[in-house]
Amino acid sequence: MRSSRSIALCVMLSALLTTPVMAGAAVRQAAKPNPEAELKKLTREASELNKRYRGEVQSLEETRVQASKATENAKSLKRTLATAQTAVMRFAQTSYMGGILDDTNLLAFQGDPGIALDRAATISYLAGQRAGQLNRIKQLIKDAKNAEKAAEAKIVKLKDDIVKLKKDRVRIEGLLAKYGFQQPSGGEGLTPRMISVRNTILQNFPMPYSYGCLRPGDPGEHGSGRACDFMMSTGGRMPTPEAKERGDRLAQWAIDNGRDLGIMYIIWQQRYYDIRTGAGWRMMSDRGGITANHYDHVHVSVF
Repeated sequence: MRSSRSIALCVMLSALLTTPVMAGAAVRQAAKPNPEAELKKLTREASELNKRYRGEVQSLEETRVQASKATENAKSLKRTLATAQTAVMRFAQTSYMGGILDDTNLLAFQGDPGIALDRAATISYLAGQRAGQLNRIKQLIKDAKNAEKAAEAKIVKLKDDIVKLKKDRVRIEGLLAKYGFQQPSGGEGLTPRMISVRNTILQNFPMPYSYGCLRPGDPGEHGSGRACDFMMSTGGRMPTPEAKERGDRLAQWAIDNGRDLGIMYIIWQQRYYDIRTGAGWRMMSDRGGITANHYDHVHVSVF
């Protein structure tokens, strides 16, 4: 006959396994789109907009990155939750089938007292393990719910950004028409506009740490000859206060003169300023390092 401890465990497991995160998944998926499928669809739309607007729209790319990270986090937590639940169920089944002695029949045990004590210690250990696993599942359920909500919010934000950019099409296409479309020319592989902007920057700002422009094979503006990175330090180090101040001045100069020179967007100090959207400085999510987050260089892209 099942012990009170085993019955309590089964009741707890039943409650956990019928949580909306797991048992209600099919109902929720029927009611709204699958987050991964929705993200793929929106990513295609974002890619089409980037092509139409001649380069990555930074606000769109940033939201897409955040939505992708949030969706993957939710997916990972669900996998972890499913694994933990399976482990606890197996643990319960093994304990029950093995007939582990518990406190309801320990006193009635007839046999070697040493065996009884060993089994009593086993009961205490297994109870602790079982409680720890159940508490972990409860926390995983909470985390999975929160992650799912966060992913849904980022996907909605991406959808809203796409709608806004589509509505802003006339103004943005006006900018594109103003600057025309240039192909790389000459041995440097840069467009005439990028060469002009680069030379003007070099005339106005000392560049002790050099700069880099063309990056063959890069899918973005570096690969098409329409971007340069103006370094404010070397070796992936943070700039000195003096160098950071120079980078601040360069970034602001690019903003102030961007519409006259055909600058499309600037990235500096984990922020981006996209002239097409006119939204001002916006923060970027962490890309994993000083250089990836543009702390050591000012990135300038042109139309």
